[in-house]
Amino acid sequence: MIHAARENPTPAANRSPTEKQAPSMDAFLIRGGRRLDGSIRVGGAKNAALPLMAAALAAPGEHVLENFPSLMDTRTMARVLETLGARVRVEDHVCRIDTRGVASVEAPYELVKTMRASFYVLGPLLARFGEARVSLPGGCAWGPRPVDLHVKAMERLGADVAVEHGYIVARAPHGLTGCHFLFDLVSVGATGNLLMAAALARGETVIENAALEPDITQLAEYLFQMGADITGIGTSRLTVRGVRALTPGRARIIPDRIEAATYLAAGAVAGGPLTVTGMDAAHCGAALRTLADAGVEARAVGADTVVVDRSRRPRAVDVTTAPYPGFPTDMQAQIMALLALADGASVVTDTVYHDRFTHVPELVRLGADIRLEGNVAVVKGVEKLSGCPVMATDIRAGAGIVLAALAAEGETRVSRVYHLDRGYEQLDEKLAAAGADIRRVRG
Repeated sequence: MIHAARENPTPAANRSPTEKQAPSMDAFLIRGGRRLDGSIRVGGAKNAALPLMAAALAAPGEHVLENFPSLMDTRTMARVLETLGARVRVEDHVCRIDTRGVASVEAPYELVKTMRASFYVLGPLLARFGEARVSLPGGCAWGPRPVDLHVKAMERLGADVAVEHGYIVARAPHGLTGCHFLFDLVSVGATGNLLMAAALARGETVIENAALEPDITQLAEYLFQMGADITGIGTSRLTVRGVRALTPGRARIIPDRIEAATYLAAGAVAGGPLTVTGMDAAHCGAALRTLADAGVEARAVGADTVVVDRSRRPRAVDVTTAPYPGFPTDMQAQIMALLALADGASVVTDTVYHDRFTHVPELVRLGADIRLEGNVAVVKGVEKLSGCPVMATDIRAGAGIVLAALAAEGETRVSRVYHLDRGYEQLDEKLAAAGADIRRVRG
């Protein structure tokens, strides 16, 4: 399944979205113990922006995406699109993608290996050109995340799919044909790829057990705006009646629910009151309920603002990750940072990715008491954590480590923060503006 920054001081708005940059060796220096007392604004959702960028391939012309997040991952996707022949411009969080010049159908290994969401180009390329060559993906190192469901979906639409020299090669020279497809396991990425391909297939496609993530709902709405015939949007049963052609669209990317929940958890870990604005509280229901269960105050102020505070030690709670609208696997590390300081023992079970626990050894280095057994972590809360050198191992693991460091006594050095730059725009600056003692250093 595919679920699916600052590397230098140059402001993102003034930098080419496809400027090639090696991963930064920056680190964060964090002195813990300071309460967060301020406001943080949430940006556009990375996991919505990436499939919308890929969807632009399905219709020649200029597509416009507002509230666009400036991240390492969105820049990687921009480079993928430009490799295919598109023109991509980003200014003031508005991304313009002109796909009239797309001629290549090959997404190369050197780009796809760095980000699994690049695999989203498979469906729209196949639907528009009758062929796609997409490298087998890379991305986060944890856990098996197969592309089997993507391949099966394209085959059910009538494509001939093979693996050739490390590439998934899909061919449908006479076009795609609608089908009935039931996902045995919920897959965000495969649902997105099937939606994009089915939009231009002949006849009707019925997708059952489709992903319910808001990112997929926005993708379906964007395709609908482009001229696709889709019913059941926002439900687990989508019906797509193929059309002959799509036209370019314009969309405002939804707020990033994982970024929002991460900052809510930060306020819970460090103490507030922290105001998180620009979010969609309805998309963060599971995280808000879990914080409430832990005794954290999280008060909604309208539909797009939540104030979070903690006046006493959090309570232990059990957490089990699940596909949306369940508790997101992308918040597992962050909630574990809170539970590491809770009163009592908590059990954290990840049913989505069984070995997504690379943050556990780093939290233990900070003084957490965590025992890992398969896909279950038993977290016995301690009264305090102590700063030390640690490292980010992926986007969300890194976020969990940063949150723990906000509460740890003394100084914590978090290395390999380029992982965080993939999914959080100016994380250090946003936290510092809200009162955290955090700064970025070179090397």
